[in-house]
Amino acid sequence: MAARGGFVSVRAAPGLWRQGARAAVGLSGRCPERGYAAGPAQGPPTFGFLLDVDGVLVRGHKVIPAALGAFRRLVNSHGQLRVPVVFVTNAGNVLQHSKAQELSALLGFKVEPDQVILSHSPMKLFSQFHRKRMLVTGQGPLVENARGLGFENVVTVDELRMAFPGLDMVDLQRRPTTTPLPRNNFPAIEGVLLLGEPVRWETSLQLIMDVLLSNGNPGTGLAAAPYPHLPILASNMDLLWMAEAKIPRFGHGTFLLCLEAIYRKLTGRELRYEGLMGKPSVLTYQYAEDLIGLQAAQRGWAAPIRRLYAVGDNPMSDVYGANLFHRYLQRERRGAQSCASILVCTGVYCPQAAAPAPGGEAPPFHGHRDFGFSPGLMEASHVVNDVDEAVQLVFHEEGWAP
Repeated sequence: MAARGGFVSVRAAPGLWRQGARAAVGLSGRCPERGYAAGPAQGPPTFGFLLDVDGVLVRGHKVIPAALGAFRRLVNSHGQLRVPVVFVTNAGNVLQHSKAQELSALLGFKVEPDQVILSHSPMKLFSQFHRKRMLVTGQGPLVENARGLGFENVVTVDELRMAFPGLDMVDLQRRPTTTPLPRNNFPAIEGVLLLGEPVRWETSLQLIMDVLLSNGNPGTGLAAAPYPHLPILASNMDLLWMAEAKIPRFGHGTFLLCLEAIYRKLTGRELRYEGLMGKPSVLTYQYAEDLIGLQAAQRGWAAPIRRLYAVGDNPMSDVYGANLFHRYLQRERRGAQSCASILVCTGVYCPQAAAPAPGGEAPPFHGHRDFGFSPGLMEASHVVNDVDEAVQLVFHEEGWAP
C-alpha cells in the first residue's frame, strides 16, 4: 500500500539499520533476571521514553506495581520528570485530558494532557478531512474526541440509525415493527472515521458498509458499489490488548479485520485507508518524537534528544513500531538518531507462549495486513521483566543514577 493522505506504511518507510547498531535480542521464551548499577547523572538528558500504558503501566484500571517503582526513578523530589516521557497508547475511547488525569491518579505524579498520545491523536494532521461530513464510530466521548481532533461535522452511528431505522435489523429487540420512512433531508456522508472498537459491532459493521456501498447516501441502492470508496481514517490496529483477564482481549484491529473481510466478500475489492494511526504506524512515532522535543524545550534542556526508548508489551504494535521507526530514523536523519524497543513481560507478550513450537512452526502474524510482515522487526532490542527494569536498563545504558 502506497503512502496516501499522510499515512506512512511499512512499504513507504524503507531503509536499513545503521551499521554498528545494537544487535536485536530474539524472544527467547523467558524474561531475563538482571541487576543494574549506574554512575551519576551527566548533564541534561539526551534521551527520552515512549511508554505504552495497557500491559506496561496498568492492567485494566489497576496499576502494575513495577510502574510505581519506575516513576520513583523517573520523577525527582520536586515531582518533575528527570527525562522527557510521553505515554503512547493505542487506546482511543477516552478524552486526552481524562487519560492524563487517570494516569496521574495511578502513578502519583502530575501527567499533563500533552504528554499523552492516544491512537487517534495524529488525526489532527489530516486537515483536508476536517470539514467533511464524517461518520464516526467507537465508544465513549466520540463527538468530543472528533471535534478535538479538528473534525467539524460528524455523525454518530446512533444518529445514522435513527435517521434510517430500517438499516439496523440484526437485534430483534430494536428491529422496527412498521416500515420506517428514511429522512430525505439527511446530508450525504463524505468519509468514515474509526476511532476505536464500538459496543454493538453488528450495527457499526452494517451501517459502515451501507455508507460505503451507497457512496454516503445510506438507505439508497446503487447498481454497483463505487470504487474507490469514500475515504476512511482509522486508529488503533491492535488485534489484542491486555486487561485484567488472564488472556488478551479483542482490540480495534479485530473490528477492522471484520470490516475488511466483509467488504472484500461483498465487493471482491480491498478496503483502503487514507490513514492508519496508532502503533506501529511511523506517523504515531513521528508525532511522539515531536512531543518529546517540545517537552525538553519547555524544561529548558538544551541538549538535543538523540535516543528514544520505546517500552511496550505487544511485539506486533510496540516492538514492530519502534523498530520500524528506528529504520525510518536511519534513512531520514531526523532529530533523534535511534529508537530502541524494550519488551516487557507484564502484558500481551507471554514468554512461554513465545517460545518456538516443537515442530518449529512460526507464530501467527497478528499485525494489520497493510504493514506486511518482516520477522526482524518483531525482535526487541531488549526483553525485560517489567517497566521498572526497563527504566533501570536505560539509565544504566545512559550512565544515569537510578
